[in-house]
Amino acid sequence: MQKRKSKKHSKMRGIRSAGYGRTKGHRAAGQRGGKGMAGSEKHHNIKVTQENPRYFGKWGFKRPQKLIDNLVAINIGEIDEAADRLVEKGVATMKGKQYNIDVSKLGIDRILGSGKVTRKLNLVGVRAITSRAREKVSGNGGTIDLPAE
Repeated sequence: MQKRKSKKHSKMRGIRSAGYGRTKGHRAAGQRGGKGMAGSEKHHNIKVTQENPRYFGKWGFKRPQKLIDNLVAINIGEIDEAADRLVEKGVATMKGKQYNIDVSKLGIDRILGSGKVTRKLNLVGVRAITSRAREKVSGNGGTIDLPAE
């Protein structure tokens, strides 16, 4: 069995500075150049700029809250995949092979055009829809009920 290496502080007992340079070497933050981010623009500048180059200065911009629209958007492919589950839950109805889905009850504000549409979807309560999503729904025999603009 190997002998455990003795700790530095126990090895240094009896030596006045205990391996920290001068006598007051390990007492306060002065030995390490200040606490926390002290000296980040002076003596620790190189360290700060290497670890986080974007620490100083401003980047980007923040849009005013009144301009931000918190719209809930979903792809038409996701609606198509979830159609059967929506009928089971009672959120949507099915007549023959057509799925009647009230999108406003689902809390969806905008429909995007990504994904495949394999079912006939009759979408009601649509507030906004992209042209690709509109093409995919109508190309598959479905309809979209849009508000009068």
